[in-house]
Amino acid sequence: MLDIALQGLLLGGLYCLFALGLSLMFGVMRLTNTAQGDFIVLGAFGAIAGTSILAIHPALVALLLLPFAFGVGYALQRRVLNGTLGKDPLPSLVVTFGLSIVVQNALLEVFTADPRSLDSGGLNTHSVQLGNFAIGTLPLLIFMVAVLCTLALQLLFDRSALGRSFRAVSDDKEIAELMGLDSNKVYALATAIAFVVIAIAGVFQGLRTTVSPSDGPLLLLFAFEAVIIGGMGSFWGTFVGAMVLGLTQQIGFRIDPGWGIWLGHIMFLAVLVVRPQGLFPKTRG
Repeated sequence: MLDIALQGLLLGGLYCLFALGLSLMFGVMRLTNTAQGDFIVLGAFGAIAGTSILAIHPALVALLLLPFAFGVGYALQRRVLNGTLGKDPLPSLVVTFGLSIVVQNALLEVFTADPRSLDSGGLNTHSVQLGNFAIGTLPLLIFMVAVLCTLALQLLFDRSALGRSFRAVSDDKEIAELMGLDSNKVYALATAIAFVVIAIAGVFQGLRTTVSPSDGPLLLLFAFEAVIIGGMGSFWGTFVGAMVLGLTQQIGFRIDPGWGIWLGHIMFLAVLVVRPQGLFPKTRG
């Protein structure tokens, strides 16, 4: 049972990275990014292409990718997504769904449908011995990064001027603008930060397993389930939701290899029935 719990938590760390960007964008703008999974895959392929072209270590490629992801997120929100925001959520859903299709087909054209992965230099096969248990170094690193990202986002929201701006435009956009805030710029900064987390998730996904252009919808599903279980717009709630999803799937995998994903969906539906607002539905900690 301890082994199942450890493996479930480590898997939940990856799901947390998938979901944090989605949680941030919804928490600030009430925007559900249905292209989340495809942008994660795009980040993975960006790291793969960068490693191949520049012939440097994936960690260095990731560091170069993060500011690029920040700029892409800022420009996308400022030039495209800001025009879809309003009381009606349908325009943003349609636009992000369209972006999902564009990203998938662009990746198919450039990289074909062949699965690819990042060369981890043996990191994905290395393990750390803790008593009678061997914990994979890469999953442990992913979990630690997930904790740090969650903590950083929560501290950003609670204890920084930018976080106060995020909370202000989320609570009441009109009053925030009367107080001098540029809501369009604030939204763009939120999406830029979300895209940095998305890029981190993409790099780790490429290191952990193979990726293909069609993986996006499944990754979106995992991210969405983690956010809903934890509570929309809550960072620590997203973290807990990802842990619950990872543990549930790992229990299912241990019962039968075909049960893991299915049991995670059952847990998601159970939470929707019992507590549809999620476990921790508030952004502020």
